[in-house]
Amino acid sequence: MKSIRCKKRILGTEPPLIMGILNLTPDSFYDGNRYTQEVNMLFQVEKMLNHGADIIDIGAFSSRPGAEFVTENEERKRLIFPIKRILQEFPDTIISVDTYRSSIAEEVVSEGVEMINDISSGNLDRKMFQTIAKLQVPYVMMHMQGTPIDMQKNPVYENVVTEINSFFKDKINQLKSLGIQNIILDPGFGFGKTIKHNYTILKHLSAFKEHQKPILVGVSRKSMLYKLLEIDSEKALNATSIANTIAVLNGANILRVHDIKEAKEVIKITQELESSI
Repeated sequence: MKSIRCKKRILGTEPPLIMGILNLTPDSFYDGNRYTQEVNMLFQVEKMLNHGADIIDIGAFSSRPGAEFVTENEERKRLIFPIKRILQEFPDTIISVDTYRSSIAEEVVSEGVEMINDISSGNLDRKMFQTIAKLQVPYVMMHMQGTPIDMQKNPVYENVVTEINSFFKDKINQLKSLGIQNIILDPGFGFGKTIKHNYTILKHLSAFKEHQKPILVGVSRKSMLYKLLEIDSEKALNATSIANTIAVLNGANILRVHDIKEAKEVIKITQELESSI
């Protein structure tokens, strides 16, 4: 639980790691079309690394409700060149790719990617688990009720934390049977959950520690923050820092964020708090 084995190095999770978000899509809910140009992309990666990002997570399709479907060829086209350029300019960078397609996972790892971040935990591509077993890279598996198309229509749980924990248990057992141990858990804030569900998960985040796997939290500028406060995502930085602080105090090992500097400050303050008498 204390470390993640990547090819370049082993990442400890105390203090928590920061995963910087790099969206290469024109329709992301927050930064759509902002980094589709090479110069902007490289500038943003450099900025995130300088501010203390441990991992750069690249996404080539938007998973927000109602987002445009992206073909496999288009996803590949959006990913391969940026991965090559980032590793040319910043060769020590640990790159994660946000994809649910096993064929994309295999190809990007061959290009130097060291982590796969799957929003569907293998549910949208039944070959994903076998592919991860072959690749032996860290695997982020996220809980999602439904699919990105229908996940927010009417999400219902009897007990959201218990049901996510049961989901993780089943998936971890499947992965372990294939020899996969390098697993990271993401409860999937905003993916098939109401605002109430999201805050219940945040409050009881420590419940997921029972699996002895690193816990990733991705709440950065999400609707659970800006809808509650009746603002928009552009104005949700302060809310993001508050939510990230709660997440770290409740056991988060990785923060997936748009704003690295502010996340670094959250970690520094929470670490000082936890080390104080």
